[in-house]
Amino acid sequence: MTTKPFYVAGGWRTGTGTLEVRSPFDDTVVAEIGVPTDADVEEAVVKAVETFDESRRLPTWVRAEALLHISRRISERLDEMAEIVAREGGKPLKWSKVEVTRAVSTFRWASEETRRFGGEFMALDTEESLGSRAGIIRRFPYGPVFGISPFNFPVNLVAHKIAPALAVGAPIVLKPAGVTPLGALALAELFDETDLPKGMLSVLPVSGERAQKLVEDSRFKKLSFTGSGIGWTLKGLDPHKHATLELGGNAGVIVHGDADLDFAAQRIAVGGYYQAGQSCISVQRVFVQSEVYDEFVPRLVKQVEGLKVGDPMDPTVDVGPVIDHGSLERIDAWVKEAVSQGAEILTGGTRRDPLYWPTILTNTKPEMNVRCQEIFGPVITLERYETFEQALALVNDSPYGLQAGLFTSSIERAMLAHREIQVGGLIVNDVSAFRADQMPYGGAKESGYGREGLRWAMEEMTEPRIMVLSHVPL
Repeated sequence: MTTKPFYVAGGWRTGTGTLEVRSPFDDTVVAEIGVPTDADVEEAVVKAVETFDESRRLPTWVRAEALLHISRRISERLDEMAEIVAREGGKPLKWSKVEVTRAVSTFRWASEETRRFGGEFMALDTEESLGSRAGIIRRFPYGPVFGISPFNFPVNLVAHKIAPALAVGAPIVLKPAGVTPLGALALAELFDETDLPKGMLSVLPVSGERAQKLVEDSRFKKLSFTGSGIGWTLKGLDPHKHATLELGGNAGVIVHGDADLDFAAQRIAVGGYYQAGQSCISVQRVFVQSEVYDEFVPRLVKQVEGLKVGDPMDPTVDVGPVIDHGSLERIDAWVKEAVSQGAEILTGGTRRDPLYWPTILTNTKPEMNVRCQEIFGPVITLERYETFEQALALVNDSPYGLQAGLFTSSIERAMLAHREIQVGGLIVNDVSAFRADQMPYGGAKESGYGREGLRWAMEEMTEPRIMVLSHVPL
């Protein structure tokens, strides 16, 4: 098998040694990737620093057109890139196509936001003592960005690192997840086709230990990280570095008595299992009002049992494998632990390596791992509540706060939930797993720090500067 190169500021390198990318479904070798040497890594950093002086001055149209080019090229290569996602990460082909389609939108939105990212005019003649003055506020990039992306969205979450950086004129060095680097390298190919300075992007499949050293490198002025709680540790390695962290969750969804139960069941079955539960906003904890609980349970069980589990390359499969054996072991152990402590399996609970069948647990307790931790697997818990206020408290009873879902026909309840639930996003009449790529996305509590979503990420990568014009006619 030919070693696939990685990307260093316009050059393709094979480094030394190889990293095997294996299919989570059948353990076949999908590709062998070259491993960057220390010299490769240093060159990527130096080129990013050197390029910043040029990239920060690039005209808006140059950045916008480059981003639009990448968007169009992803669309042209959609089937090919979806197959990459399915093979390297085990995501069912139907959902891989959804992810790549979203990446088309992510780069298109970045292009559009680049043209709108124009600053602000502020009147400063608001007090007699201030005189005739005005302020012009513009945003400028902090400097080179170091991005770390996770395995579960190997194209679109890479896009959410690269696109806003390019949009604001900030070079970015990206470390993709070691088990799913191919999507990021495919995006590097498309970047290489643009007229942007080549030093604006490098994609380095380095180890976690080597990545930590890059986090500590003061030449990077911004860290953009998506992954586990280790992000807090990374943030603390360099207190002067600006950081955006997206660190997961165990999303709660409320089904109130006035909800459309059939629709809620169908959406929860999708939102809890659509990529084997391996999404930060995947449905994990479902709370149903007692008066409709007995009606809702068979509806949800039917929907979940209708999901097809199997080979991710089968276009009819809904649920594929989890990413690795260790994850499978943990998921299975947590379910067995819950059952040993009194939980009941309504459906699923079956392990057939490398697959874990979509599982619903009930009679769980708040302290069980399946409820208080992020399971990141195809398992949800289902419990009842009496009052809406109790439901709000149950959702908030978590160290996480990324997104939540609420099914209700009451705008009053929706507004109350928006005020009271401590999450970055509340999705009304749909599940927590909904995300539009242009919306602000991030969490409260242990779920993160800062926001992504093109315009919001662009703001996170830049600082405002005001210029005061004095003694001007207004």
